[in-house]
Amino acid sequence: MIEIDGSHGEGGGQIIRTSVALSAITGKSVKITNIRSGRPNPGLQAQHLEAVKAVARLCNGKTDAKLGATSLVFEPSHIQGGHINIDIGTAGAISLVLQALALPAVHAENPVTLRISGGTHVRWSPSMDYMQNVFCYYMKKLGIDFDISISKYGFYPKGGGEVAVKITPRNPKKLELTETGKLISTEVISLATEDLKARQVSERQISGTEHFIKLDKKSVKYVPAASTGSAVYVQNIYENCVLGASAVGDRDVTAQTVGEAAGHELKDQTGCVDKHMADQLLPFLAFAPGSKIRVSEITEHCRTNIWVIEQFVSVKFIVDEKNKIIEVMKK
Repeated sequence: MIEIDGSHGEGGGQIIRTSVALSAITGKSVKITNIRSGRPNPGLQAQHLEAVKAVARLCNGKTDAKLGATSLVFEPSHIQGGHINIDIGTAGAISLVLQALALPAVHAENPVTLRISGGTHVRWSPSMDYMQNVFCYYMKKLGIDFDISISKYGFYPKGGGEVAVKITPRNPKKLELTETGKLISTEVISLATEDLKARQVSERQISGTEHFIKLDKKSVKYVPAASTGSAVYVQNIYENCVLGASAVGDRDVTAQTVGEAAGHELKDQTGCVDKHMADQLLPFLAFAPGSKIRVSEITEHCRTNIWVIEQFVSVKFIVDEKNKIIEVMKK
């Protein structure tokens, strides 16, 4: 059994998601301790628990994971595939649950379909616009058919969002991505709940984004949801890659400020893989040795994920801090 210290490095939920995903694929049982021990609310929160339970269902595995627990044991079996329904039960981020399921689903025996209920646009997590436009883009770069559709939107505190996902299993192909190529387009998706339409929140978010970047395409949306909320997603589409950034509204923050946050973040992104996608992509590249990517930033999330991956898979990540290049090699 592999033992993982959940307080290592960044010490957050990504350690849990990567560990159980790789446990499912490799067939190696794992014990995770000190889960989120440095956080104000340590232990497994709703979205972490649902992610672990969902991966267990996907691979016919067993786990003793419980809400609030600071340790868990995960024992995998066979990744059969098929359909799974997941209800986080709160506004917990659907994207974070999906992160845990995506990697083992790619290695399933049969196609996987998911229906996940919870929060679609939640602070401190990738928005579902980001997942559709960036995550799915890079899955296709790896030769993987990965489709995400949003049928209901969910914001804090009630959630109630719903997402459908289709995944066709395939071993990831090698990815060499060190040059962006020419910039083709800069686009924004600004959305808010219907009760904010009279205040033109979506339009004002875009005006904030335009303080930092010039937009070629603008999309304004007003959507029904159980809780009031807003979000903005902006992306640069290059010949060889996509860089994205997003921000979620808050009652104490102006719409313009939300838009500015996303625009400022995108303006600072360089490389071929933005700082949020980099650590999400690494577990897939572990199964495609020879891959090489240039990232916007080598974050603590990246370093932590590399550490976890190397506990399960016989690969070595070579990190060029100066040029921000990460290369995957067989051990």
